[in-house]
Amino acid sequence: MRIPRIVIAATQSGSGKTTIVTGVLAALRAKGLSVQSFKIGPDYIDPGYHELASGRPGHNLDSWLVPREKLKDIFIQRARTADLAVIEGVMGLYDGGRQGVSSTAEIAKLLKAPVFLVIDAKSMGASAAAIALGFRDYDPEVDLAGVLLNRLGSATHEAMIVEAMKKLGIPVFGAVRRNDNLNLPERHLGLLPIEENEEKQVVRRIGEAVGSQVNLEEIIRAAQQALPLDEIQAVPNPSAAVGDDDVKIAVARDEAFSFYYPESLQALRECGAEIIEFSPLHDDSLPEADGLILGGGFPEMFAKELQGNSSMRRSVFAAAKDGMPVYAECGGFMYLMERLRDFSGREYSMVGALPGTAAMNEKLQMVGYVSAQLRQDTVLGKKGTKLHGHEFHFSSELEIDENCPRAFTFTRLRNGAAYPAGYAKWNVIASYLHLHFAGCSKAAESFVKACRKYHG
Repeated sequence: MRIPRIVIAATQSGSGKTTIVTGVLAALRAKGLSVQSFKIGPDYIDPGYHELASGRPGHNLDSWLVPREKLKDIFIQRARTADLAVIEGVMGLYDGGRQGVSSTAEIAKLLKAPVFLVIDAKSMGASAAAIALGFRDYDPEVDLAGVLLNRLGSATHEAMIVEAMKKLGIPVFGAVRRNDNLNLPERHLGLLPIEENEEKQVVRRIGEAVGSQVNLEEIIRAAQQALPLDEIQAVPNPSAAVGDDDVKIAVARDEAFSFYYPESLQALRECGAEIIEFSPLHDDSLPEADGLILGGGFPEMFAKELQGNSSMRRSVFAAAKDGMPVYAECGGFMYLMERLRDFSGREYSMVGALPGTAAMNEKLQMVGYVSAQLRQDTVLGKKGTKLHGHEFHFSSELEIDENCPRAFTFTRLRNGAAYPAGYAKWNVIASYLHLHFAGCSKAAESFVKACRKYHG
């Protein structure tokens, strides 16, 4: 199967990779092409800007969260309906989890995709060519098609680097000048989610700037020359009867809770669930449902509003106490606690279904992949079940209640450190863990089964 595709990688985080990708997506769309975007790694926010630029929902490709063959299947199923696929890398080209798991290089080789390396050329001349040479030769199996220079200061600056690249036989496919008007808004976890600030005008300006400074025709040609992929047939879920959407799962989605993978929710649908979105910020109560999912996001930025919506907090508490299956990740975990302390030290009342206080810190508390083992039978599976996930949070738990059963034992992929995490109470399971249900289908089946039992 021929799917035109490229990977846009970088030498390191902060090189302007997301801005370049957003601009390429917008510029290709302006040319009348249907473009499907992907983001390597677990990031939730960047795909939102991809969607603003391309008009199509972005999808994640992460080989820790989802098995490699399933990941390849997701790529083919989503990219086959587009004219071209643009895949944004994560961190530096060869960076990932331990031993390079889910690195941009690993995914590029899996998908046989040509790679364009973004180099932040600010305060750099011919050294940019030396960097490109090192990245090209580090792993010959990576098809490094060329480079995209970013944050250039002048035409002279550009000519100096292009000449050095030419001596090494490294093509330059774009040279983008420094422009502070093209910066995307940021927050402590990265970019500001589009649910809060749909920067459509910034995306339009980025598309115009990148489109005029990047050789789109050559990029399209390189994408079309990508090697064929072996087609994988999607395997239907045997646990779900076709059309048997008798289970309704309420999923929190608004400015405070927005961290969801589209394919993760699709996995629940394939198990027979209907997804009903609601807002803990704006709605008075939960919709009629048989289960509840509270995803990650930024409850700390809306703590006053979440506290003020006392009717919703009471509704969530009552559903949890009644035995409704509830799964909460990170921000959702914080919302279920008794209190939330923001960056200024002010505390706000939350749902109170779980003990303790979630307190924001100035420094990042944890980021990385983890293996999570269930410490008891829960709505996600039997005791001993192991799941792959990741953590990324600035908050920490205060006043840990040893009388409330812990949900998981987390083991960090990077250093092997193990520790208890989260809580399992009633039919509630919540922690700082982020899961991708497409990569843990048994957990999705177990949760929907629990919802079906509650419905009955």
